[in-house]
Amino acid sequence: QVQLVESGGGLVQAGASLRLSCGPSGRTFSSYAMGWFRQAPGKEREFVAAISWSGLHTSYADFVKGRFTISRDGAKNTVYLQMNSLKPDDTAVYSCAAARRAINVVVTTAYEYDNWGQGTQVTVSS
Repeated sequence: QVQLVESGGGLVQAGASLRLSCGPSGRTFSSYAMGWFRQAPGKEREFVAAISWSGLHTSYADFVKGRFTISRDGAKNTVYLQMNSLKPDDTAVYSCAAARRAINVVVTTAYEYDNWGQGTQVTVSS
């Protein structure tokens, strides 16, 4: 098991940017595919973005393509979600997740992840 800790959420106005970070507590992220999911009040959790262990392969939900970028820094053992052009509809709790996978595998479904962080709140005002 990997304990994950997210940071970087906050309250911003529409059009602003935020960068979320996700780091493990006490372990390395090597051998783990990573993903970001979000859940808004009254809605189901939804996939946002994912990245392979190698960092060479990524996948995005259609509603964030061109606005969000997922990346990972092996040296800092951290995964990032750069969010630009934020909209009020992006308001949600954002959680990162980890799953052990082969080096170039991207995981986009929540049930395949077995390690989750507590989440960080992102609120976008209009």
